[in-house]
Amino acid sequence: MQKVLIINENDNVAVAVQPLKKGDKIDINMKDQEGIDKIRVRQDIPLNYKIALKRIKKGERIMKYGQTIGKAIKDIKEGECVHTDNVESTKGRGDLQEK
Repeated sequence: MQKVLIINENDNVAVAVQPLKKGDKIDINMKDQEGIDKIRVRQDIPLNYKIALKRIKKGERIMKYGQTIGKAIKDIKEGECVHTDNVESTKGRGDLQEK
């Protein structure tokens, strides 16, 4: 059974379609992953939360739906939960959206 949903090939996060446990291995198929086809979950991730598909540096855009939905407010490791403690939303904020 599929554990995550990758909505767009340009996304750097996926959505958990079932609760994920620390240590789980997740199959991914992304063009820019340079041969990486599995990631390890670094912490428990609840249903419908986002998981980082690769390392995301502080200030880097969070991509979901092929669009920017926020920016990282601290470094996020591959396999970590991506949520309000490490992301600032930019959706609906003209002052933070890229020009």
